[in-house]
Amino acid sequence: MYPSIAQCAVVATAFKILLFPAYKSTDFEVHRNWLAITNSLPIWEWYYEKTSEWTLDYPPFFAYFEWALSQIAKLVDPAMLRVYNLGYDSWQTVYFQRFTVIATELMLVYALQLFIESSHGVTRRVAHAAAISILLSPGLLIIDHIHFQYNGAMYGVLILSLVLARHKSGLLAGGFVFAALLCMKHIYLYLAPAYFVYLLRVYCLSPKSIFRIQFLNCLKLGSGILGIFGLAFGPFAIKGQIPQILSRLFPFSRGLCHAYWAPNVWAMYSFVDRVLIFVAPRLGLPVKLEAVNSVTRGLVGDTAFAVLPEITPSMCFALTLLFQVIPLVKLFLRPNWDAFIGAVTLCGYSSFLFGWHVHEKAILLVIIPFSLIALNDRRHLSAFRPLAVSGHVSLFPLLFTPAEFPIKTVYTIFWLVLFLMVFDRTAPASKRPRFFLFDRFAILYITVSIPLIVYSSLLHQIIFGKSYEFLPLMFMSSYSAIGVVGSWIGFMVVYFAS
Repeated sequence: MYPSIAQCAVVATAFKILLFPAYKSTDFEVHRNWLAITNSLPIWEWYYEKTSEWTLDYPPFFAYFEWALSQIAKLVDPAMLRVYNLGYDSWQTVYFQRFTVIATELMLVYALQLFIESSHGVTRRVAHAAAISILLSPGLLIIDHIHFQYNGAMYGVLILSLVLARHKSGLLAGGFVFAALLCMKHIYLYLAPAYFVYLLRVYCLSPKSIFRIQFLNCLKLGSGILGIFGLAFGPFAIKGQIPQILSRLFPFSRGLCHAYWAPNVWAMYSFVDRVLIFVAPRLGLPVKLEAVNSVTRGLVGDTAFAVLPEITPSMCFALTLLFQVIPLVKLFLRPNWDAFIGAVTLCGYSSFLFGWHVHEKAILLVIIPFSLIALNDRRHLSAFRPLAVSGHVSLFPLLFTPAEFPIKTVYTIFWLVLFLMVFDRTAPASKRPRFFLFDRFAILYITVSIPLIVYSSLLHQIIFGKSYEFLPLMFMSSYSAIGVVGSWIGFMVVYFAS
């Protein structure tokens, strides 16, 4: 099929190379520091080193990955590997780190090609369209190739594990690959319940009866996963460093909201709290003055609410777990690959919408697995559309420099127009009736996005200058949150009606 994944990857690589001199966030320095830590210090000091504020807070496999990159980095510019060389960004360092993002993204290319090859007949054409949309995703372009991270490689590992689990012969390997992914980046723990239920039901229990356990399969799966975690955490466990690693991986001392524009339920909750500050006196509601004057509000430290009740990590955990369990019940009762991908997607939704200290970049946990089944039929596509718009638009505040404004807006709008049109022509008709109101909501929602982007990025500064700087973020946050929540509700209905 034309264009092939390889052809798209070559063209995309050429474009990404042009972005080498673009804006880079503090995440660039984070990864440079991790290169220095893993190269310069003994392994036992990796999770204790704190010369820089950007301490190592990813699981050991990612630390090993950084160590492997550092072996090449010392041939490019040894100065980047000095722990005390904070903020170092020679052109050799910039080009090396940018290039490693592109090179490691080959894992994504490989996984997407396997996804296409695992599909047959009409579904192969559908899979081809979905795979190209992921490869050219504006989310990955913004987060990895401008802002700077390695999400492309890790989502490649995720997709590889999902594709392997598509056939019974690959279930064990799929479980092992996902276990390795958890040892690279712990955010994927949010998706683990879906893997647990699916592997339990399809691999560990007999297909004839859920009361018959396949003990040999359980032994193979359990011992393999323990072996993978042993490779990752074993050296640190011997030294008694597991508590230190866990304190780095799960910093609950941080606030409820990572940033005001992360479009989840707590961003909406925070917005309502801000509105109630002005309404509360008329309603006779008490207002906490110390929260009114708070300037951090989730960016640093604990989030304080002026009118609404405070939210605790345990409340976030309970809500996340509740809304994950609901789709997992269906997955357990009717285990098939589409239901598995749907459950993975809904686990991503739940963690993003209700989790504690959620990063705005975590929206990819929802968009990427959903993309694999978005073209199953037009009902799935109707739920996917508002997510595609809101999820990508919500990433715009990550790039706040004028030079990157045309890149993020033009590329994202072009991607949305191109792929939503292709998807609309490719997605087969549903065997069940579609939801008229939800379809109209999606159309209206997408229509509003263009004027909102123009106002938030251009018109606001022209009209108000530096006044009311919070308004564009508030509008963007509220708009994106409505889209993500609406998409979640729509897909929940589709998932259980399918």
